[in-house]
Amino acid sequence: MKMVPSLILLATATVLSANSRFSLNITKVQSPPRIDGFINEEVWQSADAAQDFLQYEPNRGKPSETKTKAVVLYDAEHLYVAFSLWEPEAATAQLTRRDANLFNDDAVILLLDTYHDQRSAYYFMTNILSTQTDGRIVDDGRTVDDTWDAPWRCASQKTEFGWTVEMAIPFTSLRYAAGDSVKWGVNFGRCRRRNLETSYWAGPLENRFRVSQAGTLVGLQLAPPVRRHQVIPYGLSQFQENQSEQLDAGVDLRYSFTPKMSANVTVNPDFATIEADQEEINLSRFELGLSEKRQFFLEGNELFQQRIRTFYSRRIPDITVGGKVLGKQGSWTLAGLASRSEPLNDSTKATYAVARAQKDVLGSSNVAFMIANRARQGSNHGSASMDATLFFTKTFGMTAQLVKSYGAFDAGSWAYFVRPSYDSPTGHFHVRYTHLGEHVAENGNAIGFIRDDNRRELDSAIEKTIWIRKGLLQRANYDSNYNIYWGQDGTLRSWRIDQTADVELRNRFGFEFDYSEEFRRESFDAEEGQEIEKDFQNRQVEFTVGYNQREFQSAELGFMFGKNFNSDFRLLSAGAGFKVTPQLSLEYELERLTLNPDPENESTWIHVVKANHSFTKDLFLRVFFQTSSVIDRKNLQAVFVYRYQPPFGTIQLAYQRGTAKRGERSEQGNTFFVKVTRVL
Repeated sequence: MKMVPSLILLATATVLSANSRFSLNITKVQSPPRIDGFINEEVWQSADAAQDFLQYEPNRGKPSETKTKAVVLYDAEHLYVAFSLWEPEAATAQLTRRDANLFNDDAVILLLDTYHDQRSAYYFMTNILSTQTDGRIVDDGRTVDDTWDAPWRCASQKTEFGWTVEMAIPFTSLRYAAGDSVKWGVNFGRCRRRNLETSYWAGPLENRFRVSQAGTLVGLQLAPPVRRHQVIPYGLSQFQENQSEQLDAGVDLRYSFTPKMSANVTVNPDFATIEADQEEINLSRFELGLSEKRQFFLEGNELFQQRIRTFYSRRIPDITVGGKVLGKQGSWTLAGLASRSEPLNDSTKATYAVARAQKDVLGSSNVAFMIANRARQGSNHGSASMDATLFFTKTFGMTAQLVKSYGAFDAGSWAYFVRPSYDSPTGHFHVRYTHLGEHVAENGNAIGFIRDDNRRELDSAIEKTIWIRKGLLQRANYDSNYNIYWGQDGTLRSWRIDQTADVELRNRFGFEFDYSEEFRRESFDAEEGQEIEKDFQNRQVEFTVGYNQREFQSAELGFMFGKNFNSDFRLLSAGAGFKVTPQLSLEYELERLTLNPDPENESTWIHVVKANHSFTKDLFLRVFFQTSSVIDRKNLQAVFVYRYQPPFGTIQLAYQRGTAKRGERSEQGNTFFVKVTRVL
């Protein structure tokens, strides 16, 4: 029993020893540098530099093929970072939309572990077009949330030797450890799309977001921020066809109790101009999950991403008032959220609440306690749970969770899983056992997202990536997953085998083959009111060819066929991204499903078009258009945005038609919005 803690302590000591040479002294300046992308001020020249980057891929641990240098400064209000990037050929970048996947461009990344807990961090990325991407990392890189946004500045410039970047990150955008002698975790990274290389200063990494392998930023002297509050009011005018004009207003309040702990309150938040959910083909019998896009729910959302999802913010409809608390106190990470919803379908209001307390233990591991509840008409539905993320070595770890749901059912209300895993930069293996009681979903899905219950499930997966040094092939990947589950009465309900093989060629073409075989036993209501069961053998075969898929300007064509329950099916898919001009980008996606027989007329065409025109990085136009023939839906949205106080202070002009929940036909006519948001 003493072996596991010993392994964790040994692994922690090994990591600390290995990273001791990745230490960077930071310099405090009285006169801050100008953020214009030119690293010519004298203050940069004397700063301690991070150099000699190591590859994460394709040749892990080997020196980067090109030179990179990063330096850091700070003053009372900002952290300043500068990158110098040598490039024998011209740097390439195409992405201009904030929070785009900049790993698909020539780009740089900054990782900041502001608590120095080796578990959580912020990351900031930009490319040569000064596009901004930021997000939060938890569980030592296992969970990454790219929906987090904060005010910060950056600028890039081309140079004779390559290109340069400057960043300015306000301390008010971060939660952090303050004091006279503070250490932060830090890492600097760079990706080059020409040779698919990703390299980092501190390494070699086991995961590109592995916080525990970051270096150390030494010498910070940080006082708590002078300004602790932020007020963001908005006003909205809505003009809808055949309806009277609507005026609305609301406010967001943010307050920092300490540099590590903050609270947000929202009153009548606006969700009217949020981009619509994209239609998808669903060949399963289970509900599809939706990504969260509403600003109030985004910060801290990464803390609630457990495998058995006891909190799913999309269960909460539009709210009238809400509040949340986020932060860290010693070895505890705390998160709490509560909101009052608008009337539901039965014209009753509901209160939603979730609270989580996470304790750091042994190295970069943690254990947590969580409760999620919906209160409506005097009754409560939800769950209480415990979960753990444990790292025994750099590559071997385990996640586990225990859930007790409550609500309409007392019996069959327990759920748990245990999942040991091996993870390396080129490989993955796990085995997972899950128990879901007969009524866990019925109790917990008032505020959670549990696709199915009444199962005892065994799952395993293996994945391996091979980088080829010479010849036409550049990378090959194999992924295999096996899943089987029984009902709680021991009846076999399903088994499934998934096999995937894909290759990338040096000429930028890629090919993928997917094969799935599935047995399912489904229950149906007979005409006499009795339940009957029927067995199905489903099969899916898919071929995909793509060009330049690691960059935005790309194309993909796929064809899937097989048997899905009572029908044979064919699914054609296609997609492309194209830069019309340096400022204008277009994306197109197509899905064509045909079923035979098709008694419920589910065969469909889905078309999705996205257009983005960036006049500057803070002045842009976005257009989203989609059609779905099965519900005769045509949805168009256009939003013109001027961020005069990025990212939250904006003026928006928007047009919508046909916006509705995914899978539902809309009756919305021509609608115009004018929205102004101010940061005070």
